[in-house]
Amino acid sequence: MPYYITTPIMMKLLEDRLDIESITVMIQKEVADRIVSVPGSKLSGAITYAINYYSEAKSIRIVNRSMFIPEPNVDSEVIRLKIRKEPIISVRNETLFFDIIKHSFMQRRKTLINALVNSKIIENKELAKKVLQDMCLNENIRGEVLTIQQFEKLSNIIEDMRTNN
Repeated sequence: MPYYITTPIMMKLLEDRLDIESITVMIQKEVADRIVSVPGSKLSGAITYAINYYSEAKSIRIVNRSMFIPEPNVDSEVIRLKIRKEPIISVRNETLFFDIIKHSFMQRRKTLINALVNSKIIENKELAKKVLQDMCLNENIRGEVLTIQQFEKLSNIIEDMRTNN
């Protein structure tokens, strides 16, 4: 499978919640490293959280580029996604949850407050600061260091604010 379509296909299979137990694919090593990393770690990205929400990702084997003819410019990795019967966390609004994660990683160097306000997920900085204070998070925190459970809590707080207004 061409590497450029592997991630969209994996996400489609996960999002559609098909009756499958696992997905095993060979993908570009750099992408595999992001997928199998721990959410909140240095290698994690938005894809890490999405994959982790739906499955347990595990590296099976690194495949050196020299194993192919012609030799590509990248190494590959075989990974297995063990599909969870239920997501690892409980969010009230999946669309909002994934929006928050996406916008937190679109501008990695921005603080979480700026990411939330610039994307119009939260209407102003004062409200965003209050939400982070309620979560006992520093107002200068960046989204890339949050755990999936912290994104769950953030998403649920924002969803509650929206439904109560």
